[in-house]
Amino acid sequence: MGLEELELLAIAAVLVIVGVSYFAQKLGVAAPILLVVVGLVLSMIPGIPAVKPAPELILTVILPPLLYSAAVNMPVMDFRRDLGTISALSVVLVLVSAFGAGLLLWWVFPQLSFAAAVAVGAVVSPPDAVAATAIGKKLGLPPRLLTLLEGEGLVNDATALVLLRTAVAATAGTFSFWHALGDFAYAVVVAILVGAAVGLVSVWVRSRINQPALTTAISFAVPFIAFLPSEELGASGVIAVVAAGLITGAKSARKFTAQDRNSERTNWLTVQMLLENGVFLLMGLQLMHLVTDVEDVGLSVWTAIWVGLLVTAVLIAVRTAFVVPVVLAARRQQRAGKARKEQFGQLLDSAADEGSREQAAGNRTQTGTRSQTGTPSQTDARTQRELRRLRRRHADARFYASQGLGWKGGAVLAWSGMRGVVTLAAAQSLPLTFPYRTQLILIAFVVALVTLVGQGGTLPALIRLLGIRGTDAEHAKRELALLMSELGDAAAEQVLDNPDVRRHDGTPFDPAVIEKTARMRERLHSSLTDTEHAEERSTYLQQVRELEQLILEAQQDALSEVRSAGTYGSHTIARAQRQIDRGYLRFAEE
Repeated sequence: MGLEELELLAIAAVLVIVGVSYFAQKLGVAAPILLVVVGLVLSMIPGIPAVKPAPELILTVILPPLLYSAAVNMPVMDFRRDLGTISALSVVLVLVSAFGAGLLLWWVFPQLSFAAAVAVGAVVSPPDAVAATAIGKKLGLPPRLLTLLEGEGLVNDATALVLLRTAVAATAGTFSFWHALGDFAYAVVVAILVGAAVGLVSVWVRSRINQPALTTAISFAVPFIAFLPSEELGASGVIAVVAAGLITGAKSARKFTAQDRNSERTNWLTVQMLLENGVFLLMGLQLMHLVTDVEDVGLSVWTAIWVGLLVTAVLIAVRTAFVVPVVLAARRQQRAGKARKEQFGQLLDSAADEGSREQAAGNRTQTGTRSQTGTPSQTDARTQRELRRLRRRHADARFYASQGLGWKGGAVLAWSGMRGVVTLAAAQSLPLTFPYRTQLILIAFVVALVTLVGQGGTLPALIRLLGIRGTDAEHAKRELALLMSELGDAAAEQVLDNPDVRRHDGTPFDPAVIEKTARMRERLHSSLTDTEHAEERSTYLQQVRELEQLILEAQQDALSEVRSAGTYGSHTIARAQRQIDRGYLRFAEE
């Protein structure tokens, strides 16, 4: 295929993705599902050029930015709170599914070794959360359920690919359980270290470049900078990318400007949309070529289809059975959360009272003298650290008490095991020496297609049937108003009520500016227009802008504390962050 044909194909793909995504919203169908169907239809049209991308294109070029984009937008607080459940779904469930599917394939294909069968099981074991989360967000699933699905999708590919690599090596007769376990631990630990280092360094570099276009350009390179060294070291590039993305997302509020965050958010949304939907279109386009490959080597297409359906049934059964203890554990966690909420609430009240008494005692202590508990500054810092720790643990307990995972949520979680294009790409990376290789690739495609279209297509009906609802819109609105009021109080205490606050040049603010800014900027502007001369009005308004910038900075600091403590939901914090960013952007435009 020449360069011009590639260009035309790329343009056509973008237009198809945009068109299908637009109409998918109108039809109420997840875009990935519709794109796979469109791809299937297009692949049957005579004259359509063969689409056979190298598996490395998916695994090393498309997968890293997709995972990075998802990780950057994953609230670290939510990820931390459900790390145990996410780990169970993305590691233990993947391993169980791989061995379960592997045993079936080992029984069906007599010439396939057990290690090779497990390798194929690893290929079909990791679900792709893109379609599930797209449906869930549209229908308003509870935030915790979405976090579990997104968190599982971030890590399970790494487990499957490491297991695939180990199983392929075992086909050469070099398998050892302890050696495989050591390889897995090495792949995870080294990947986390590499990803964390890349994330920290990239944040440090980007925070010193005050040009949004340049910082966003750097962010496009970060997933590959994390992925490639990890793979060269024999570790998991996927986990390295996720670690870099989580660190970047966690530090972006403190380290990046509002312009940087806005630019990155907009550009990455576009990239993510094209890549996510593009790989599903690509998946559909490969069907007829896979069928042709199976027929060319004299194998049965129908055997691949019925075995694929059988593997799909095994995977659904394994996932459903696995979700049962997950739900039971979540229910126990909810009961324990209710008890700990009361316990930490009492401790928090006691610590706050003790802190007030120590602060009052410290204020009476003369400068340079020591009380029995230390200097006033030491006492205050120690008390604040203790209060922050208790607030976080109290917020965690409140979260577990109020955000349970019942059987309805478990049913949605069990039915959200759709496989995606990573399954197909990993299947095509199987060694050429594998017996039944083309048939096995088609089996992987059948699993991906049936789960994506079958489970993904019926998931909305299941959610409606169960009557699952996410956060009430009115409740979310009230929570956001409460948070913004809290941030406003913190800003007033730090700026408006602080007699020591100063302008950029060190001079004090006019008291009238502070008073009127505390009301409304619009009213202040109106009164100045009628009463002040142009030069005086300009000076006055300059003070207003400087004061409002200080207020935004105080609100940002207060929001960072709230984010760290976890006292509000991550979606509410994200909405508050966008409101503060809009304030910063307004100043940038003036």
